[in-house]
Parts: sequence; structure tokens; C-alpha cells
Amino acid sequence: MAGRINDDDVKAVRDAVPIDAVVSDYLQLRNAGGGNLKGLCPFHDEKSPSFQVSPSKGLFHCFGCQEGGDTIAFVMKIDHLSFSETVERLAAKAGITLRYEEGGYNPSHQRGERIRLVEAHKAAAQFYVEQLDGPEAEIGRKFLAERGFDQAAATHFGIGYSPAGWDHLTRYLRGKGFSDKELIASGLSQDGRRGPIDRFRGRLMWPITDTSGDVVGFGARRLREDDNGPKYLNTPETAIYKKSQVLYGIDLAKKDIAKASRAVVVEGYTDVMACHLAGITTAIATCGTAFGGDHIKILRRLLMDNGSARVIFTFDGDAAGQKAALRAFEDDQKFAAETYIAIAPDNMDPCDLRLAKGDEAVRDLVEPRTPLFEFALRQIVGRYDLETPAGRGAALDEAAPVVARIKNSSSQHEVAVQLAGMLGILDTQFVVKRVAQLARWARERGEQRGPAQAPPRGGQQYQQVRAPAVSGPALNLRSPAHRTERELLKLALQKPALVSPAFDAYGTDEFTAPPYAAVRQCIEEAGGAETGVPETREYLVRVLDAAPDDTVRNLVTELAVEVFRGKTIDETYAGMQLVQVRLRAVDRRINDVQGSLARLGSKVAPDHLAAAQNEVWVLQQYAQSLRNNGADAL
Repeated sequence: MAGRINDDDVKAVRDAVPIDAVVSDYLQLRNAGGGNLKGLCPFHDEKSPSFQVSPSKGLFHCFGCQEGGDTIAFVMKIDHLSFSETVERLAAKAGITLRYEEGGYNPSHQRGERIRLVEAHKAAAQFYVEQLDGPEAEIGRKFLAERGFDQAAATHFGIGYSPAGWDHLTRYLRGKGFSDKELIASGLSQDGRRGPIDRFRGRLMWPITDTSGDVVGFGARRLREDDNGPKYLNTPETAIYKKSQVLYGIDLAKKDIAKASRAVVVEGYTDVMACHLAGITTAIATCGTAFGGDHIKILRRLLMDNGSARVIFTFDGDAAGQKAALRAFEDDQKFAAETYIAIAPDNMDPCDLRLAKGDEAVRDLVEPRTPLFEFALRQIVGRYDLETPAGRGAALDEAAPVVARIKNSSSQHEVAVQLAGMLGILDTQFVVKRVAQLARWARERGEQRGPAQAPPRGGQQYQQVRAPAVSGPALNLRSPAHRTERELLKLALQKPALVSPAFDAYGTDEFTAPPYAAVRQCIEEAGGAETGVPETREYLVRVLDAAPDDTVRNLVTELAVEVFRGKTIDETYAGMQLVQVRLRAVDRRINDVQGSLARLGSKVAPDHLAAAQNEVWVLQQYAQSLRNNGADAL
């Protein structure tokens, strides 16, 4: 086994890779105020952004699903990596050489599986690119030239060529130190009669990357007539390649998609190339599968669902293209963006259109023409004879449930009116009522099955924490005590200089909510808030490390990125929170002692009575001093 990564190196990686730069590889971030950034959470579906990133603290937190942590935790969660794999990956990006506590430098065969598979694909991509210049690849270069792509285009998209022999790549990667087991697991090789052989042979190769830019698979185009394989052969499902979760061109398009709030979905690799070279740099394509829910999640995080976002599908006008458009419409309601369909004249795809009519024709193609819902409904309606009442009724029976799935009631009403016009039904209200009735029935069926439990929300809407490690009353921010305790913990985590050293003298029993008491205990185990004054980021890491479970850890990240309730956060504001928490603790103790005496009545021993009365008197004097002198009395 590989040794434990040196702690100083882990710290160096954490400091060297800004969390906002890493998160931006997966979703669009916008200013959230207070130095924080916000975006749509990549870990659960949401319509408005509740995911926040604090670059200064190196933390993220989602106030919707409660996921949170630092840069390493984010990459571990989103890419399903182990801790060591994540540190190794980030270290490679930052150019940091890691040291290991046992056995010195980490041998390559001990690297994490995902890291190794990505490295194999990176080496393969470079190998294929180099082969494209060779004499055997003339047929591949000719294929590209005939479609209007020169050497510069091939270089820009990383296109390569796989030699026609049995094991050229396999032998090359073996020479790079990759084992046969890794080559099979990567999908780059497959089992042959005498051992592994190349999966891709004699084909033009397109590298497929994830949103962070790592090559995770390939799309291979057949070039020769004696190749009996499919026209396009893709990497099989592997630990790093899931065809339903990748979009070709996303690494090149993601920044422009976020900037323009527009994405163009095309059908093939050459169509993506044609669009990008024509200036449509927001074009992406699926990889050997239909456009589906996981693809939508990727785009939504980039589009941010800001109301003006647009997604434009370019499908062929043939039967297969129409079927693809209808499939896309089935998922249309998962978008907040407006969706359109664009079909080129003569049913040409963007690559053919660019060849025939030039770049301007491609740019004109993707200017929105027909809303996707309208296209889908026309495809349905077009199958029926609208000249007869029976035909119009049958068309309505099939189309009305489609319209009823539209969640927005005003949009649903508007589309229902348009459907009546398509069908030629003069009684528009009849169609509107039919659609509304179907929508109501669907809602009622959903309610009978039981509504999905909404996750607890953060910020001022945070009502409770279900924490297995703590018990007691749930958090309730309508409670003045809970609000003040929350503010004090936020100060201790975000601005420890304002509450130190007084805060470190507070006991966990001064926090009435058990989850808050658990966070207070984490701060104590991390060395106290005073240790966070010189370097807050490392202090927060120690607090997170002290958390007993994910629930408490997520609450720490939530409090560390949440904005303060006050307008001016200074020593005066901090003093008010310190005083209020202490004052309530003192008042509770007074009530406890007095209640105990009242329950005992005449049975209380004289010495116990005197001690209790003296304690109450001292506490009352302290409480009065707190009320009169504020933080100076602490």
C-alpha cells in the first residue's frame, strides 16, 4: 500500500488550488455578496441557487442539501474519489510533488484507480494525435479535409488516429508503466486470444473530456470499407466514463455557455466542430446516447436558470431526428431555460450546412426559430386527420397530457390555447379546461403516493438538523436564543478575532441547541477560536476535522459561509452576541437553582439553602453587570 500523504503537502495542495476555480469547472458561479459566490448545487436538483462558495475560507456549502466542505471534499464528492486520489489529482494540477510518510514517493502502480485511468487516457490521446501525422492516417486526414477541417481544426479538438494493427496502443501504454488490468479497465484495450489488444483500430479518434477537461473516453469513426464495426464506436462504460453523464465539447464550450446563457445541442462530433469553427462556441453533443436527464443537470449548472437562458437543439428533419426531438421534449420541464429546435434546410446537419453554405449559414441556423414544445405538439398533431371530429379528438387525447406536464401554470395555459389553434378547435376554453383537469389529476396521484421529503434548508429558512450524533430540541430560528447562538458561532468561525479570547471561555452548555453545542465542542477541540486569528483557513480545517460526523461537519461549513444578520459586523456587534448568549445562560442557571429550591421546599438543608441563595445572588449581580456594562463585564 502507498504511504500516507504528508500533512504539509496536503496543506500546500489545499492552499494552492482556489476552491472557486475548481468549482467553476462544474457549474457557473455568480456574486452572492459578502465575498461569497453562488450557483446551482451539483449534488441535488434545485431551481434557485442555494450552493455557496467562500473563496477566502476555501469552503463550500449548500443550504438546500447541507453538503459542505473544502476543495478536497468537493472533488471527492463530485468525482467519487478517495481522499488520496483527490489530493493526487489536485497536486498534479498545481504542480506539487507529494511526499508519503511510509515509503517515500508514491510508485505509479499504487496511484488511485481513477487517477491511473485518466492518465492512461491522457497518454492515449497524445499517442493518437501523433499517429495522425503518419502515412497510414492519410485516409483520416482526407476524411477531415472533405468535411472542411484543416490541421489547425484537428489540433484544436485533439483529433487523432488509431493504427490498424492489433496492439500498437496497448504496447505503447505498457511501456508507460500501465498494467494489462488497467488497460482493460480503461476501455482502451480489450481481451484478445493472446492477451489485451487495442479496442480502437484504424479509426479517426475524438477525445471525450469531462467538465474539468480530463480525457475520459474516445469516439472512433470508421474509415475503411473492410471495417465491419459500427460507424461510430465509443468507449464502453468504465469507472470514469458514463455516456449519459458526458457531453462532447463541454470543456471547450462551458465558459461561453455560462457567459451567454445559451447552449446548442447537436448530434455529432463533426457538428460540434462545425459550430465552433463557425463561431457557435456553445455547441455540445451527446456521445452515442440520447440527450437525457443527466445531460440536463450539467447544462443547468452552467446556465444558472436565470430566466433568459436558452437551449437550442439541432436535429435532422428525418424520422430519427423527429424522434430525438420528442425525446428531448419529454425532459423539457427539467429545464428552467427556454428550449428551441432548429432544423436546417434540406435536413442538413451543421457540418454539411457549413460545407455547402459557409459559416454564416451555421450561425443563422441556431438563431431560435421554433419553441421545442410547439415542434413536439405539431409532430403529434400531424399524425391525425384534423378534418374530422374524430381525428381532432384523438389528437387532443394524445397532445393534452403532454401540455399538462408543463409545471408553470401560466405557460401551461398559453400552450393549451396554442394547441386549440393547431387542432382547429374553436372552443379554446374546452381545451384549456381539459389540460388543467389532466394536470390536476396528475398532481392528486402524486399527492396520494406521498410528497417527497424536502431537505432541511439553511440560512434563515433552516428549521432543523437531523443529527445522529446530537439529540434534543430542533433548531428554530424564530427562537431569539437560537438566532444569537448561531450568530456567535458564525463569528467564532468566520471572524474569530472579534470574539477571542472571550468565546473560548464559553462552555458547550451555554448553547441550548445540541447541534450548536456540537459545533462549539469542535471549535474547542481545534484549539479554540483564538487559534484562528492569525490563519482562519487552517483553523477551519481543524474544526472540520474535529467534527464527529457528516451532519456536524456540514453544519460547520454552513455557519462558516452564511452571511451575518447584522449590517455592520464589528466589535460592538460581536460583543452583543457574546453578552446575549452568556446572559441567557446565567438566567437559565438562576431559574434552575430557584426551581430546585422551590421543589424541595422545607426539606432543603440549611447549609444547602444558604449556598444556593448565595449562588443566586452572585448570578443576579453578574447578570445585572452584563446588562449595564455589556461585553466589558465578560
